[in-house]
Amino acid sequence: MTGTDVRYMQRTRDYYRAQGYTSDYQWARHTEADFTELENPLKESRLAIVTTAMPDTSVGKKMRTVTITACLPPPASMFTDELSWDKENTHTRDVPSFLPIEQLAALASQGEIGSLSPRFFSLPTEYSQNNTSEIDAPIILQECRADKVDLALLVPL
Repeated sequence: MTGTDVRYMQRTRDYYRAQGYTSDYQWARHTEADFTELENPLKESRLAIVTTAMPDTSVGKKMRTVTITACLPPPASMFTDELSWDKENTHTRDVPSFLPIEQLAALASQGEIGSLSPRFFSLPTEYSQNNTSEIDAPIILQECRADKVDLALLVPL
């Protein structure tokens, strides 16, 4: 490993130990989940973005809940300060580098994907698998269905 590699899993274990937890964080595993093929070719599919970056608004900064934001115009900034990422070697000022709205819109206009959902979804970083699975994911699924989304690009930060 080089000096710039992020040892995410070990860092997360150390973080939990420093907070007094006696057992390591258990990452979600879904070995029973079925692979689902697309019903339509990618060129005919609508794609949504789901990210852990929150909108750079008073709601996005204070509320730890699923947030839905219009894709257009793309946000100039996102609230990422509370997330754990390598802040010494990178930054999140270049929003298109981690929230590819403009790139996906261009792919849609070129016919590479059918379309981009009109909204993207911010999923708060939550250390409770139950909250993510039982509260947040169903909200996003419902909203994706409302937008007639065929697939989602997950963009964790």
